[in-house]
Amino acid sequence: VEGEIINELHRNKDNDGVVLNAGGFTHTSVAIADAVAAIKAKVIEVHISNIYARESFRSKSYISIYASGVISGFGLKSYDLALEFLLGIK
Repeated sequence: VEGEIINELHRNKDNDGVVLNAGGFTHTSVAIADAVAAIKAKVIEVHISNIYARESFRSKSYISIYASGVISGFGLKSYDLALEFLLGIK
């Protein structure tokens, strides 16, 4: 639910980082993008699939302009990569 994602972002606004897979809202939600822009936490946008190898509309993200980084196409490993970044693991 879009509103639940927004509420969770606001609840975590002062944390060091957030891993966010907004699913289909990535391509449609200005409201989630605004919530990402409004918080101090670094947000890593994550996609399990390679959004650039799919339908053309999937390569548009309203969130990525405000995210600290985007990880796409590494399957479930995408989450691990995002956490490694946020935790400073090299």
